Amino acid sequence: QVQLVDSGGGLVQAGGSLRLSCAASGSIFRVNAMGWYRRAPGKQRELVAAITSGGTTNYADSVKGRLTISRDNAKNTVYLQMHSLKPEDTDVYYCNADVTDPIYGGNYWGKGTLVTVSS
Repeated sequence: QVQLVDSGGGLVQAGGSLRLSCAASGSIFRVNAMGWYRRAPGKQRELVAAITSGGTTNYADSVKGRLTISRDNAKNTVYLQMHSLKPEDTDVYYCNADVTDPIYGGNYWGKGTLVTVSS
């Protein structure tokens, strides 16, 4: 099986920074694209940032210039460095990974980590 463990959320004041991490483990031949999504209560889950195994990145317009996604392929880990946080960034952030494996390949989600930005 494959597990994604995401962490790093917390409470921060507006303008502050946080770093989220997500490690994939288990039966993994290769981790392809990885990304971070968020979903506030009553809203649809939205893409925050994604990164391919080759390092190509994609960001939501609302976070460009403030959030940076990166990954360590050797550790099957993806990071989200968050700067200049705003109260509207408050949300549960979910890690996502597309995994190639002969038995357990598929799309996986972490349980989520809460980011709270106070004004």
